[in-house]
Amino acid sequence: MRVFLAHTPEMFAGYYGDRALAALQRVAEVVRNPGDAVLAGAALAEAARGCQAIVADRATPGTAETFANAPDLVAFLRVAVDISTIDVDAASRAGVLVTRATPGFVDAVAELAIGFMVDLARGVTPAVAAYRAGEDAPEGRLGVQLSGATLGIVGYGRIARRLAELALAFGMRVLVSDPYARPEDPRIATLPFEALLAEADFTVCLAIANDETENLFGAAAFAGMKRGACFINLSRGQLVDEAALEAALESGRLRGAAMDVGRAQDQRPSPRLARRPDVVATPHIGGLTPPAIEHQAFDTVRQVQALAERRLPDNAVNAAQAHRLSKLGIAQ
Repeated sequence: MRVFLAHTPEMFAGYYGDRALAALQRVAEVVRNPGDAVLAGAALAEAARGCQAIVADRATPGTAETFANAPDLVAFLRVAVDISTIDVDAASRAGVLVTRATPGFVDAVAELAIGFMVDLARGVTPAVAAYRAGEDAPEGRLGVQLSGATLGIVGYGRIARRLAELALAFGMRVLVSDPYARPEDPRIATLPFEALLAEADFTVCLAIANDETENLFGAAAFAGMKRGACFINLSRGQLVDEAALEAALESGRLRGAAMDVGRAQDQRPSPRLARRPDVVATPHIGGLTPPAIEHQAFDTVRQVQALAERRLPDNAVNAAQAHRLSKLGIAQ
């Protein structure tokens, strides 16, 4: 098999790595992205000409134009769980298989949430900024202990479950709001969304991003939060009305906010919010640890190996419509 690895040098270093590349090269001939630009549409199809699979980082979209102009393409493999930028319907019409990776970032993101809470609670970032700006004795700020504080988690998936475990170990009271999942741990209370916001000292957004949750955290949500609370977003930028969040910070209702995601390119925090002194922002690094990136990169290695061995790979999204699998001798 020939496989096109779509990662730019920056994305390769952060989200694939040499070990996974070496493993991929043992099961297929690998063609690398020849430049520094993210490829899309017909340009991606041209770069991947003659390849049976594209291994795509999260920044590389899977568009109808790519599928229509890549007659040799059998599979489009996403090195991420999120496939929202892949036109699965178009892939299915073209007979191209779409796969995704499994979550390898649960611990990494949950640990970042704890770091955000400590930073917001104790004013770490403002103190560091003051010292770096040349202040000899920045004013100390009364902090908040995590022990005894209330954590509200909106959305109860894998990351939320791990975060709840860590928070309980810190001695926090943990509340969860999720209409589709209920915690089994009796130490975790389930509340309606509005009730959770009113009680939480720290609210962490881990809800799924879809049409139903668009701007879930808007003016009404922030107005209903406990005064002096902190808000943390580790899900997706579209769950937050950024103007409403900024207004809640300006009014003093919120003590601070932290975010690893936002509405800027590649789901990064918006610069306007990230520059605020009461915001702790990181550039979408939640899953940026060696164990996390290798977990998902090696998922694609195993998927390519399955294709090379004429087997349907794990985590296929549209296997029933992927008629091009027959080119590799794989029955649907």
